[in-house]
Amino acid sequence: MNLLFNETHPIPIHAIMAMIAVILGGIQLSMKKGGAIHKSLGRIWVGIMMFVAISSFFIHEIKLWGAYSPIHLLSLLTVFTLGVGIYYVRVRNIKRHKQTMITLYFFALIVAGFFTLYPGRIMHQILIG
Repeated sequence: MNLLFNETHPIPIHAIMAMIAVILGGIQLSMKKGGAIHKSLGRIWVGIMMFVAISSFFIHEIKLWGAYSPIHLLSLLTVFTLGVGIYYVRVRNIKRHKQTMITLYFFALIVAGFFTLYPGRIMHQILIG
């Protein structure tokens, strides 16, 4: 973990919050839906995901388009999709809310997380060596 904390900011807090989002999202997906705990954890998860997405715009390790890279497109899509998921639950379209949030969890955290394991990236060094 020292490798992570030696990185420039906001990489350490971004990575830690993303790991928390993976864990909390997994808990959300496995628990009973619709209750007070689900709603509270969901609000926390959305806040963490928003933080992770926005903090990514201050990370410029891969520069393909000026200071940005394709991962920043995923961050924009994440912010948009969080709004869509919130919209669906507010209009009581629970089926679409569920689909949106599961898709977001899978692509924004799991798939994107695998890309952080690419050789040469800090998470690869931390987790694989």
